[in-house]
Amino acid sequence: MSISSRFSVGIHILALIEINKGGVSTSEFLADSVNTNPAVIRKIMGMLKNAELVKVRPGIAGAELRRKLSEITLLDVYKAVNVVQDKELFSIHENPNPQCPVGRNIQNTIGPLLEIAQTALEKALGNVTIEDVVRDIIEREKLNNN
Repeated sequence: MSISSRFSVGIHILALIEINKGGVSTSEFLADSVNTNPAVIRKIMGMLKNAELVKVRPGIAGAELRRKLSEITLLDVYKAVNVVQDKELFSIHENPNPQCPVGRNIQNTIGPLLEIAQTALEKALGNVTIEDVVRDIIEREKLNNN
């Protein structure tokens, strides 16, 4: 099981909108880069729009960022695309056997540990911006072209 790919696709969309800011970032254009269906892009774009990360206007092709790159963190994207609910990144199996000492205690034992892990992940995502991602993409592209 893994975190929904909506997260990485959301990051991809925002980075591409910035890198293509001189052009028109339609759902078809973005879908071509992600290698997916434009309907998938439109769904994720709707989520990014609801989170006020992008501007999308009906009847006008393309999208643009609503905030500066340095003001959009990966945590913003993570939350925008509904990867997981609060404190639910990790799920613990339900109804373990209460007659077993492990079954009786596993939820209360690992639950707090998993909450700490999710908090650490979210803190790390909050420290990385789309600007950082775009900068890294541009640097890697320069290396690829040399």
